[in-house]
Amino acid sequence: MKSCAMCKKEYDETAARSEYAEAGEWLAGEIWQDAGQLCPLCLENRARLVMMYHSEYNS
Repeated sequence: MKSCAMCKKEYDETAARSEYAEAGEWLAGEIWQDAGQLCPLCLENRARLVMMYHSEYNS
């Protein structure tokens, strides 16, 4: 189990991830440099917010 840097909840880093979580992981590595530190839910939320508010990353 690992602790999320954003929400502080524990999560299983080996669990299957959704497409949104995978997109969030890409953003974590390429934009925010915090890859491997966030839980799937925070990654999903980040990906959705970027799709809505940061058009430069979703084209």
